[in-house]
Amino acid sequence: MHQLGVDEDRRQLAGWRNAIVIAFAIGGVSLAAWGPRLPELRLELGVDVGTIGLMLGGVTIGSIGGLLSAAPLLRRLGGRRALTAVVVLVPVAIAVIGTAAALHSVALAAVGFVVAGAGIGSLDVMANVEGTAIEALAGRTLLPLMHAAWSGGAALGAGIAALCAWLGITPSAQLLGEAVVILVVGVLAMRGIPDGTRAEEHDTTLTPRQRLRQWARGWADVRLLLIGVVMLGVELGEGSANNWLALATTDGHGQTAAVGALFFTVFAVSEAATRVFAGPVVDRLGRVRTVRWTTALGIVGAVLFIVGGSWWLTLVGVVLWAVGVSMGFPLGMSAAAQSGPNPAARVSVVASIGYFANFAGPPVIGAIAEHVGALSALWLVAVLFVAVFAASGSLRPVVRRD
Repeated sequence: MHQLGVDEDRRQLAGWRNAIVIAFAIGGVSLAAWGPRLPELRLELGVDVGTIGLMLGGVTIGSIGGLLSAAPLLRRLGGRRALTAVVVLVPVAIAVIGTAAALHSVALAAVGFVVAGAGIGSLDVMANVEGTAIEALAGRTLLPLMHAAWSGGAALGAGIAALCAWLGITPSAQLLGEAVVILVVGVLAMRGIPDGTRAEEHDTTLTPRQRLRQWARGWADVRLLLIGVVMLGVELGEGSANNWLALATTDGHGQTAAVGALFFTVFAVSEAATRVFAGPVVDRLGRVRTVRWTTALGIVGAVLFIVGGSWWLTLVGVVLWAVGVSMGFPLGMSAAAQSGPNPAARVSVVASIGYFANFAGPPVIGAIAEHVGALSALWLVAVLFVAVFAASGSLRPVVRRD
């Protein structure tokens, strides 16, 4: 009877783990849904590059609300209900964007991008909270592989976009069809999450002002802010690739929309593969040297993508760019948690910087692209990779003295 209970617990834990892996994958698929099709989506909406950049700013606005509301929703609804609500909201937003493209409605598309940002931002936070709880029960590290599922989902989403572009399927039809699949898979998968909440409870003895002051202390910690620089650089690099790589490939290198979507697929696959297989490398080299090596490769990749004179050099640049953004976020989260007391609050600071950079980077690139072109605007990615390399020493483990 006892063994049966243990086996049942293991099955429940496996189902929970699989549900969260799918949640991460849904985030990646959703975020990659429109990026590879931006050249054609721009034509369907009848707007210029600058307007696309402003519309992508809606993702940033929505994500801020999503990041702030995720923990309260988890506490109020519990993991299963909260994540189910989010995996309904995200495909609905994608469907709105697809409908807007079919109707050539810029205003409706802008609404869709805001809602998509809110849903994806909430999904990311909730999945990380649930994933941390699963790790504690399993007694082993699982979050890196879960983050790889996000990258794998982005690769799948980009592959779907590339295939649709090659087959001549319009972005609006792709987005509407994709939304239906995400909705069905997401709702069914979230049934594996157990009832209850894993969100951190507030200390009820603290006033709102005291809570705000406690959170703000992290923003005065120089070491933590340097970790934030690492997060900012790699996340802006990833967010820029998600939204501008395909467009820069078509506008800057004169490739077809299908090739642009294919290059983005290569980016997503390369990032996912690096995260899956990098564990032993981190154990051998440590966080600092790992991030320095990957960032150095990222600098080379960004430069090759921008100035590459042939398709194969550009493709090599895409792969190295993906390697460059792959490790900064998970290793930065780990370093922040170990950098001092109150790990949750410290992680919150660097996560806020990273998430904001991921979502705010694309409209910044868009504003620059309006003046110098999408390809030249990506020099910002290379510059921030240099900043990441310089700040990577902040990831060094803290030596505690008795």
